[in-house]
Amino acid sequence: MSTVDEIKSRLDIVQYIQQYVPLKKQGRYLKAPCPFHSEKTPSFVVNEDRQTWRCFGACAEGGDIFRFAMKYHGWTFSEALEELARRAGVELHKPSPEQRAQQDELDRLRGLLKHAAEYFQDHLFDRSRKDSLAVMDYARRKRGLTDETLSHFQIGYAPEGWRHLLEAFTALGYAPEDLLAVGLVKQNEKGDLYDVFRNRLMIPICDERGRVVGFGARALAADDNPKYLNSPQTPVFDKGRLLFALDFAKEPIRADGSVVIVEGYMDAISAHQAGYNNVVAQMGTSLTEAQLRLVVPRLAKRVIMALDSDPAGQNATRRSLEVAREVLQADYAGRLSVDMRVLQIPGAKDPDDLIREMPGEWANLVAAALPVAEFVIDLELAQLPSSPSVQEREAAARRLLPILMATEDSIYQSANVQLLALRLKMDERRLLNWASDIVAIEQRAPRPQPPKGAEASDRQPEPPELLEPPMEPVSAASPALPNLPTEDFCLRAFFVQPSLLYDVNRKLRELAAEDDALLQTVLTEFAPEDFTRDNNRALMGAFLEAMAQNDSPPLEYLGASLPDSLIVEAQRIMTGEWDRLRPLLRYGLSADLEEWLARYGEGDSLQALRAALIDQSLRLRAIRLQREREEIGYMRPEDGFDENAISSYIARSLRAKQLIDAELSRRTRFARS
Repeated sequence: MSTVDEIKSRLDIVQYIQQYVPLKKQGRYLKAPCPFHSEKTPSFVVNEDRQTWRCFGACAEGGDIFRFAMKYHGWTFSEALEELARRAGVELHKPSPEQRAQQDELDRLRGLLKHAAEYFQDHLFDRSRKDSLAVMDYARRKRGLTDETLSHFQIGYAPEGWRHLLEAFTALGYAPEDLLAVGLVKQNEKGDLYDVFRNRLMIPICDERGRVVGFGARALAADDNPKYLNSPQTPVFDKGRLLFALDFAKEPIRADGSVVIVEGYMDAISAHQAGYNNVVAQMGTSLTEAQLRLVVPRLAKRVIMALDSDPAGQNATRRSLEVAREVLQADYAGRLSVDMRVLQIPGAKDPDDLIREMPGEWANLVAAALPVAEFVIDLELAQLPSSPSVQEREAAARRLLPILMATEDSIYQSANVQLLALRLKMDERRLLNWASDIVAIEQRAPRPQPPKGAEASDRQPEPPELLEPPMEPVSAASPALPNLPTEDFCLRAFFVQPSLLYDVNRKLRELAAEDDALLQTVLTEFAPEDFTRDNNRALMGAFLEAMAQNDSPPLEYLGASLPDSLIVEAQRIMTGEWDRLRPLLRYGLSADLEEWLARYGEGDSLQALRAALIDQSLRLRAIRLQREREEIGYMRPEDGFDENAISSYIARSLRAKQLIDAELSRRTRFARS
């Protein structure tokens, strides 16, 4: 029994979900209002026999206990595996002594920072100190912060003086080297140590799990520069890989489907105090790829940039949009359906000022956020002279078109070009020709591999290569279920060439076309639920997590994060040549693959693999839809189920099956022509 199987055998999905959702027995099932969207009629169903859940409302999602834990808590697969294993009393793979020592060291440093946050907060709330009372008055009156907000964000006060924290913490037994390591003290040229933060309002910066990893500090004296001071980069703090307040905002972002990104932590704190809890801060001059990937697409499908409205803020917004465009165009997972918008604040105010002065206006500004196309056109045209020459307008168009074409939707692309032609007073056909050239170049350009350690923005995309899998001999018994070889093939193809996930997701979106109901329900992105075996579902979930991170190549990440039993499964899938898998593959894949290889030759083996993988992924989706229809077929109106919702879902499922069958038929004819 694998680790995943053992966890699921020990945990009852009803008991687990009941902790978060008030389930009520209704016939053979349990029902409740869906926790993932607002509704009046309960559409969230738990099947105790199958140990699964499903929403028949707006979400139209479902899965097992792992899928619920990930969606409800916003966890990655690894986080869900770790937490559910802990609950079930199942031991995951034992880390090496070196790994354990490294993790212990990081935990110890985070513990030190947590203690420092408590130290600063104690100073702020110390009513016996005149300076603390003055700072508390500043926080309440000048910054408009309530005591509840001060406690919620653990805001504190670093008193004046050069050695307050240093002396207090060394007296508690902390080594000066540790205080240096986490950026709480510095060393001068003489070798003397001193506090980094002095006479400042202290704002702990936490990672998305709520662990203190650094500080932001606001100067309290008018002549103290810089006004805002962050912790330096440390083993646990990297400003470019964190979003302030994400630990509090994760659930609201997931529930709303959108995230608002502001510039500074005071902007985010004011927003949360006013009840706008899907707001996070980037804490820098422009958004980074790592920050964007923290929320897109795992938590949000809409990103609203709400940076300061002064010229510096406008330029920062433009740089952030450039980063977003590069990330979305290089999105090897094929999740380009992110709606990017820009919130503009009138009167050159920053979000903090506006929310404190007119808290109700924030919601209106968010709702009125401009699509990226309108914003960048406005911004670019503002830089042109009042009567720009033809050459100046052409140059502006060439600068703008790459951003305006950074969407898969041809309707949006055409609308963007029309808007640009109107604003620049240029011939639309000419711009469309330029835009077509851009699209053609993008389509010919190789899709980049997932980042390999460094920031993606620092590297040029490399052509995809068919990587050599590990060849250690691992015994592999024939799977019992008839479609397992197909599942093995798909997983192996993803592991060998991760960017192929992009092509599978793109094909599913193509089949859905403009039908949002299909796109959001039965033709969603390829997922763990497309597999039948628990181990394969777990591997696919871990693979998606590996694709979402940017610290190491996917296979390297999987090797470091998977439990031992799943490592063995991954090795089994990866071992052997295609010749070993061909006899096991069903649905005629063996013949199709031979024909593709014969047609394109060895030099285009990646193209052959891509075609075969899309075929098999579509077949797995068709099997999944049939499986879901059979499960839904047991649900009767007399048991309290909404007959219209069930009928609607089955109709969408059958429509998706027709589209998949037609596509597979077309692809087979093409491969054999």
